[in-house]
Amino acid sequence: MAVPSNLANKRFQQNPHKPQSAMKIGILGAGAMGSVYAGLLREGGNEVHVVDVWQEHINAITKHGLRVEGASGNRTVHSIQAHTNAESVGICELIIIATKASNVGEAAAAAVSLADANTLVLTIQNGLGAGERILNAVDRGSPLANNILLGVAGGFGASLKAPGHVHHNGMELIRVGEMHGGLSDRVENIASIWRNAGFNVRAFEDIHQLIWEKFICNVTFSAPCTVFEKTLGELMAQKDAWSIAKGCALEAYQVAVAKRINLGFDDPERYVSDFGEKMPDARPSMYLDHLDRKPSEIDAINGIVPIVAEEVGLSAPINQTLSAIVKSREQLF
Repeated sequence: MAVPSNLANKRFQQNPHKPQSAMKIGILGAGAMGSVYAGLLREGGNEVHVVDVWQEHINAITKHGLRVEGASGNRTVHSIQAHTNAESVGICELIIIATKASNVGEAAAAAVSLADANTLVLTIQNGLGAGERILNAVDRGSPLANNILLGVAGGFGASLKAPGHVHHNGMELIRVGEMHGGLSDRVENIASIWRNAGFNVRAFEDIHQLIWEKFICNVTFSAPCTVFEKTLGELMAQKDAWSIAKGCALEAYQVAVAKRINLGFDDPERYVSDFGEKMPDARPSMYLDHLDRKPSEIDAINGIVPIVAEEVGLSAPINQTLSAIVKSREQLF
């Protein structure tokens, strides 16, 4: 069922002189992806606030602007308002949660101070469960509980080069949709805001299909590449390691089928092979986190497969084993 548009459009009706192509946007998490979002959305004419605990990054943005380079061109974007405390931002029309999956709950709790009945929250993370983490972190009576949108970013490798300096490798596609399904005016509105800022964005009626399709690829390569210390191509070239990775994919695929997720393929091995062959030299973010000796998003990727498998009467021993290895290594960081 589509979500009614009256609440989503109320602000624009109250202020007819404000162009629909501009919003007050709060971005929680100014890491690599959050910084790319901030730079382009500010250039698109929006009032953008970023919140992050990295003081040097916040100071650099405030004093010198945000340097953005890569797929969308090179420039320094000024007038982004940067904060270390969400409470200083004020009410926003759109909140973007761009943290790692493990920090979504904390970000959602902070988002309450930025929200009123009309505020939308868009969460964009790897793995599963971001929407549920928001619901668990806020009061079920909170306006945010009914205003959650989910996003999937594809082809957006990004990295922070220095405080106030971000690079992005690609600008393929951002997919957005209602957490509970259905196309709505407010989702189309948000898609147009991003599109006006230079992003390739599409609104989808069934965002969970896209989340699961990306999730199955993430499960295939994240923990296996990390454990075996391989790029995607190297993993696929090693018979025994690739067999284990395909086992991870099959376990996740079987859960998706049991949950009646409307996947766009029925051959998971071919699907993940096609994905890996497109970027043989890539390293998953989980592997990069381990190279930097930082905790990864294992709990939202391979680690969540056994949990959702149990919900439908299945098991996921391969994902469970690799997750245990990854988490064991992270205890040494």
